Amino acid sequence: MSTRSFADLGVPTRLTDALHSRGILTPTPIQAATLPDSLAGRDVLGRGRTGSGKTYAFLLPLVARLTDSPSRRGAKRPRSLILAPTRELAGQIAESLQPLAQVAGLRSTTVFGGVGKGPQIRALSAGVDVLIACPGRLEDLMSTGDVMLDAVEVTILDEADHMADLGFLPGVKRIMDRTPRTGQRMLFSATLDGGIDVLVRKYLTNPVSHSADSAQSPVSTMEHHVLHIAGTDRLDVLADLASAPGRSLVFTRTKHGAKKLAKQLNGRGVPAVELHGNLAQNARTRNLEAFHSGRAATLVATDIAARGIHVDDVGLVIHADPPVEHKAYLHRSGRTARAGASGRVVTLMTDEQQRDVRALTKAAGVTATTTRVAVGHPLLTELAPRPAGGVAPQAPIVFDTPAQPQRRSGGNGGGRRQGSGSGRSSGSPRSGAGRGQASSGRGQAGSPGRGQRSGGGSRRGSATAAR
Repeated sequence: MSTRSFADLGVPTRLTDALHSRGILTPTPIQAATLPDSLAGRDVLGRGRTGSGKTYAFLLPLVARLTDSPSRRGAKRPRSLILAPTRELAGQIAESLQPLAQVAGLRSTTVFGGVGKGPQIRALSAGVDVLIACPGRLEDLMSTGDVMLDAVEVTILDEADHMADLGFLPGVKRIMDRTPRTGQRMLFSATLDGGIDVLVRKYLTNPVSHSADSAQSPVSTMEHHVLHIAGTDRLDVLADLASAPGRSLVFTRTKHGAKKLAKQLNGRGVPAVELHGNLAQNARTRNLEAFHSGRAATLVATDIAARGIHVDDVGLVIHADPPVEHKAYLHRSGRTARAGASGRVVTLMTDEQQRDVRALTKAAGVTATTTRVAVGHPLLTELAPRPAGGVAPQAPIVFDTPAQPQRRSGGNGGGRRQGSGSGRSSGSPRSGAGRGQASSGRGQAGSPGRGQRSGGGSRRGSATAAR
């Protein structure tokens, strides 16, 4: 960890004060490495693992530049653009931006699919300084003339490797082609494969490269365990681990698997919610809020859906289904041991998965302790400790969203489900970014961070979640 302060790196005083108010006092390695160059206006290529502090590494220079710039926001012409691969990550960026934008008097909005366009269009028409967007919805709004990128002074690509994994690079290139070549550009990624090097060569001018906490770097506070189990013991072992106090994040390979496992855990008295691509936006928002507030301490998710989850106090990550390749293992595992905290990563392995799991951990560059366990094995209690007297039973989470919407005459029932059935963005705290409401002097109207702050107790996400 760097011993230099944000002020030493050149961050303006009012922005450091905003960070201090959230308990963020010391720069992370990726912040310490990149801030001197990004604050100087240079193009930056930053490589760092999930949870390394990339969000503030690009938000601080972005806000500083817009504050010093003589330009002013105009209707449909944002002054800066941040591209993110998922709606959850876009919302997290918006929440992290809010205190900085508030002290700087900047206005922002967030756009992504799965919700109505109306509020987003109105916010853009009113004028914003910072536009946080997912590529698909942004291209839709560009095609209808509701947003133009000719006034963008700073363009940021966050989690560029994940955008490549999702097939967004063609759209990202089309978007980048519409931004001024003279603007500052920053690209942050955990890896530089998957076509990321093409983006760097085409769109960054003499970039300064920095690497800190890269995807293959070991995290000293993260333990890796492989539990060799019988297939019939899978649910019992999962329920045992997830029932301990504290947050746990369970990964499955498929959407159906996530839904089924969340219901099974609830049936065992473990309050759990699901997160996957088949959920409508209002269900995603509700489940994320339950996880952030602590009402459900266990989240069962697929790889793609979980990429925008940034919570510091996830103490246990469980690979209920071992991922197919090592990058997914690293991204999943990066949800714990964040911001200097400790964490454990557990992979469940059956007899037929032994060869694949050994190859997976080797490719990921981690050393995992492998133990054959069954229900009642003492290692389970060691990995997920219980307080003296055991754990009090908790109310299960009620799943009230149907798996499939009823089809109506005309064949448009399925389309309504994608839009949360209302044709507009949800008004709940976690989807505040999607409402697109921009308010003067605030970073993001209806900030998605409110839901995170509404919870109480030890399970509440800490203020450094997006660092």
